[in-house]
Amino acid sequence: MADRKDLTRAVDLAIAGDWKGAHAIVQQDEEDATSCWIHAVLHKIEGDAGNSRYWYRRAGQSYEAYPDAKAELAAIKAALTY
Repeated sequence: MADRKDLTRAVDLAIAGDWKGAHAIVQQDEEDATSCWIHAVLHKIEGDAGNSRYWYRRAGQSYEAYPDAKAELAAIKAALTY
């Protein structure tokens, strides 16, 4: 299972615009649902809808649930840091 601290760091990097840094973290655990969710948002930000939808399915989340990627990242961070 991915470490909450590392996943929170990935979200912070994504919010700051460091796509590559965030992507490197989430690729370390492609079985963890939260890691997959962050991965999905990163590909949504990148504009790769097909890849993004794949990761949303792996995460058990919906591509359409959040039209704004930054709001979605904030929601993920809130869930990680509750």
